[in-house]
Amino acid sequence: MARRVFLVAAGSTRYGESPVGVREMVREAVGACFGSADKGLDGRLVREAFVGSLGFGGGQIGNLAAALNDLAALRLVSARRVENACASGGFALRDAVMAVKAGASDMALAVGVERMNDQPATRRRYWLGVSGDTEWERMAGLTFPGVYALMAARHMHDFGTTPEDLAAVAVKNHAFGALNPKAQFRRPVTAEAALASPMVASPFTVYDCCSTTDGAAAVVVASEEAARAVTDSPVEVRASAGSSDHLAAHERASLTRLDATVRAGRDAFAQAGAAPADIDVAELHDCFTIAEILALEDLGFADKGAGGSFTREGQSALGGQVAVNTSGGLKAKGHPLGATGVGQAYELFRQLRQEAEAGRQAAGAELALAHNVGGSGATCVVHIFAR
Repeated sequence: MARRVFLVAAGSTRYGESPVGVREMVREAVGACFGSADKGLDGRLVREAFVGSLGFGGGQIGNLAAALNDLAALRLVSARRVENACASGGFALRDAVMAVKAGASDMALAVGVERMNDQPATRRRYWLGVSGDTEWERMAGLTFPGVYALMAARHMHDFGTTPEDLAAVAVKNHAFGALNPKAQFRRPVTAEAALASPMVASPFTVYDCCSTTDGAAAVVVASEEAARAVTDSPVEVRASAGSSDHLAAHERASLTRLDATVRAGRDAFAQAGAAPADIDVAELHDCFTIAEILALEDLGFADKGAGGSFTREGQSALGGQVAVNTSGGLKAKGHPLGATGVGQAYELFRQLRQEAEAGRQAAGAELALAHNVGGSGATCVVHIFAR
């Protein structure tokens, strides 16, 4: 019989332009993670470790998994790197959950890390494109903003979504990010400023796009018995589901639906015995504003085509149907590729334990969902957590 799995500790660096390298970021995140355990946590209890990283720029640590033994003060654990584009962190967490659930370990560590800002702009654009279809999309001149802009344009054509709907996502997430000490951008933005900012790829302006970011996050998952030994306030992992679709956007059934998200979400809700209406707070993969709107629809929070109005009407804000991206999301907190999925779990761990800062805490949150996408939607992992 599969075992119950719990989040027992979580830590994160601040996201943004880091003055230190990958090793130092990992050490900081893991140290904060172990230090968050109520009763203390000895790294020697961890028997499995997974590090999510794209290895952005190609110049980072080649055998990062082995380096975890030193960086996290582990003792000869089974460690490996997980690479699944921008969903690397979420899948590292899923692997840690599966290891504990299967009985391979009573305690496992998931780390996500990426350093993106020590590369020149042209190299950053190259490495972001690696997560998409290089044979067709990139050679045709498409960047990631271009791919998602096509999705946004089609959504506007089919459902009447407006630039104001996109801006509403940015305004909400920057308002949350302004209250998050871990966020890269800690300032609010108005809809007028977002709409008037420079055009990137029509219909996207600057404020429709997430930034390049440095950062690391870490979480520890444990069996029920091991969890009791390190904390009085564990968070249960009710579901962990992943799915993949065609890599190239033009091969998918629709430009306005990410089937990997639909399938992963459906499986996660089935595992958790829950429905979208039961979720109190969610971290959705908003690499672009349209991505949050698509996720709201694909996961069942909003009807198809209604994700924009759902946001504009305040249904994804505190006090709405579900509080979305209370961390600031990728849009304001930042998107250090491999760290993002683990960073989402860090945020929801704190939300469910009622530890988030005033103004962005979802009061009384009992059930939370994390949604982490790879590339332009070819890969997705969804986790559901319970207080």
